[in-house]
Amino acid sequence: MVNDKQIYDIANIVRRDSLKMTHAAGSGHPTSSMSAAELGAVLFFDEMRYDPKNPNNPDNDEFVISKGHATPLLYPLLFRAGCIKDDLMKLRTFKSPLEGHPIPASLSWVKVATGSLGQGLSVGVGMALAARMSGRKYRTYVMLGDSETAEGSVWEAVELASYYKINNLVAMVDVNRLGQRGETMLGHDMQAHKRRFEGFGWQAIIIDGHNVVQIKAAFAKARKSKKPVVILTKTLKGKGVSFLENKDGWHGKAVEDKEQLDKALKELPDPKMPAFSISKPQKTRAKKLRKEKPRFVPYKEGDKTATRAGYGVALAELASRDQRIIAVDGEVSNSTYSEYVKKKTPKQFIEAFIAEQNMVGMALGLSKKGFNVFASSFACFLSRAHDQIRMAALSSADINFCGSHIGVSIGEDGPSQMGLEDVAIFRALPRSFVFDPSDWVSAQKITYLAAGLKGLTYIRTTRPNTPILYKPSEKFTVGDFKVLKQSKKDRVVLVGAGITLHEALKAAEALKNAAVADLYCIQPFKGKKFVDFVKKHGGRLVVVEDHYKAGGIGEMLAEVVVGSGIKFKSLYVHKQPHSGKAEELMRDQGIDAAGIVKAAKEL
Repeated sequence: MVNDKQIYDIANIVRRDSLKMTHAAGSGHPTSSMSAAELGAVLFFDEMRYDPKNPNNPDNDEFVISKGHATPLLYPLLFRAGCIKDDLMKLRTFKSPLEGHPIPASLSWVKVATGSLGQGLSVGVGMALAARMSGRKYRTYVMLGDSETAEGSVWEAVELASYYKINNLVAMVDVNRLGQRGETMLGHDMQAHKRRFEGFGWQAIIIDGHNVVQIKAAFAKARKSKKPVVILTKTLKGKGVSFLENKDGWHGKAVEDKEQLDKALKELPDPKMPAFSISKPQKTRAKKLRKEKPRFVPYKEGDKTATRAGYGVALAELASRDQRIIAVDGEVSNSTYSEYVKKKTPKQFIEAFIAEQNMVGMALGLSKKGFNVFASSFACFLSRAHDQIRMAALSSADINFCGSHIGVSIGEDGPSQMGLEDVAIFRALPRSFVFDPSDWVSAQKITYLAAGLKGLTYIRTTRPNTPILYKPSEKFTVGDFKVLKQSKKDRVVLVGAGITLHEALKAAEALKNAAVADLYCIQPFKGKKFVDFVKKHGGRLVVVEDHYKAGGIGEMLAEVVVGSGIKFKSLYVHKQPHSGKAEELMRDQGIDAAGIVKAAKEL
């Protein structure tokens, strides 16, 4: 703890650090950092409870810097608090962990990647909910810039925090008036900012963001609130330096000229770093979460059911045996069947409503606090949250996604509801696994498999019912494929996944000389094993998928078989779909059994 004068001293030390480190880098955001110096100093040296020697202490208060460009604020605060020892003057250099925007892979004190604006508050909602669900007392603080409050995802987070009455969450908006190219939407209209947050049920506190006494009082008030709290700090960009303060044109620009830097530093006080002690977090006995191995849930042989139902049943079974499993859904749980979790273990289900971007950000926050999260929605709606999913990948997150209602096979709802880009989206991400189960058994087994993986897993599930193909004893492993039909007379291999596997099996019956492979794991994939299999069965290959060509299974296999001499034909959704029955639409796209037979004969 430090007194008010020492807080001001630390704020000016941080301002000086911001200027010097961005000058050394030749780039960065010093002015956006200088505006929040007092706020950051109070937060790190007076308000938050944490262990500077252990970023992974589960009782540490959490800080998310949603305005991720303000690393010249974050890194000096961490350095001055004794959390890191890295050379601040190496900011943005190739081998330094002090990247231009914060990344967990580079710095352990950074839990999530930020920089794509408007996402930090969603993460904060997830972290705050995690505290409640695990019985811990830590609080979550999220610093936003005023420009990013134009992002709709911010308000998705605001409304959900209010709905769940999350009073261990504090948002701080650095209202410094200036964005990248000029004044923000609201400028310094603090009352307008306040009305917006209060309209969503938050407690909003307006303060002078350069007044330490007011900042401390706001945090004290926030601790007593029964609502989520936003502290709206009126600040000046570039505070403390005459030619930077409240001046347009300096966003994202370092003071590159040495004479200018010297002039700026002369205008700022140059105090010594005061002695300090950080308040340690309150140690809590967290709830001991039960974990048992899930069992297979049988289904009557010969019956038909959708893979989305197999996923839902498996997820509910997982949740009933592992209290770390959390299901979140975007108000379509009766279609994705994640509602089975809500019925069986309701405390492990979170309704995110129709706000997919916040759902993914919230899932990221929950996952970073130790929960094993399954986020479900229609596959096409997950594309709406692609940026959040991308940032989750950059956050080295472990999250499971399920996209239901994939492809033209959903039928009458039409193209706006069809997931036709989802494989491409997830295949493009680092540390990602992509699965496409074809029946009740494989959907269950793959859901159990996904629960134990590290990275982003994606499971696509179908709307139509399909026959059961596998016995309950069947095993599914990462990177492999299944052979459902083969003989010594085979002249072609037919490959399907999900709904198209069943069409491939029908086609094989008509052809009489075709092997059939189930590509249940699209990424990663054992390419050499597959190439050897195809060569052994005729050296000809037809792959069929209910997905667009770009980024799909066909493109993946084309890379696998290149140079192998295998003759190859790819069938996919090649034109804009229309409403209709599933069989009509698959026939129209040439991805039904008849289309596969035709392609095989052409080879």
